[in-house]
Amino acid sequence: MSLSISFQLNGLVTRVDDAGDEPLLFVLRNRLDLKATHFGCGREQCGACVVSVDGQARYSCSLPMSALAGADVTTPEALGDDPIGLALLEAFKVEGAGQCGYCISGILMRIYALLKVERRPSRETIVAALDKHLCRCGAHGSILRAVERAAANVGEGV
Repeated sequence: MSLSISFQLNGLVTRVDDAGDEPLLFVLRNRLDLKATHFGCGREQCGACVVSVDGQARYSCSLPMSALAGADVTTPEALGDDPIGLALLEAFKVEGAGQCGYCISGILMRIYALLKVERRPSRETIVAALDKHLCRCGAHGSILRAVERAAANVGEGV
């Protein structure tokens, strides 16, 4: 018996067959050819795999497909199609946030989920959200500036 799971992926109805408990991350990368979400640790400790699921930042490395029936999933590939995502991408570009770029997609998705519910988060809220992400490049200052820039632009209605 084949298990078929349907969900919204970046605004499109998507169906995946025989996924069961396969992690969302592997389905995104291996079956759907969406490579912007990265594998880091596989243990919810680095944040490289974060995507938005029903508006909340979730670790895709451990999220089984069986839990996603009817869910709304957004990956980094769709950020440019959303005003908040676009503001984030532009701010990260302007600030030169990130160096190697490996962690950035997960950081972007966590902040995207945050800005969807809180348009003007405090610096403390931003820092707390980013605290769950491992970045070894030392780009923390530029990342924080980029998030604050995007939040200011989103708060102004960009």
